[in-house]
Amino acid sequence: MTQHSTRPETMKETDVIDLLLAQHAMIRDLFDEVEQAPAGERGEAFTRLVRLLAVHETAEEEIIHPYARRALDGGDGVVDDRLEEEREAKELLQHMDQAGPDDPDFMANLAVLRAAVMAHARSEERYEFTRLRAKTSAAERRAMAAGVKAAEAMAPTHPHPGTESATKNLLVGTPVAMMDRVRDVIRKATGH
Repeated sequence: MTQHSTRPETMKETDVIDLLLAQHAMIRDLFDEVEQAPAGERGEAFTRLVRLLAVHETAEEEIIHPYARRALDGGDGVVDDRLEEEREAKELLQHMDQAGPDDPDFMANLAVLRAAVMAHARSEERYEFTRLRAKTSAAERRAMAAGVKAAEAMAPTHPHPGTESATKNLLVGTPVAMMDRVRDVIRKATGH
């Protein structure tokens, strides 16, 4: 997989639902890549997966979920269920990151993480995205997509050469620390 293809902010989708669905496909592909990587290369692929998950989930939490809370009937319940799913996955991700890719349980934990992340994605697609598409205009979805892309561009899934050290350091460290830094960048970008 090329570095370009794991940079969500470069994606062509202009509808936020299409953008998030495409990112779910990218996440599935990265799980495949981690699973298929030789043991010595697994860590690098896992780091890219963690970075993509951090950027994607944090953008959803900061841009999509607040909108869903307001726009959907029963939106609070829908979003709260998704946040609980995310919390469980984040805890496992944190454990895996601390144990490292050489941990004897890494592949078993990866299978559990993949199942949890994919079940979460299916729930988002069914209970949140489908209903959001029905309750929003194309213009609103374009605006949300622009917001998600802008947020993700400020917190790239890969540090890029020649960028300030703050950007390089944004996505280094534990998954929770990455998500916290991405959240701060998104809030600053969106004025929240």
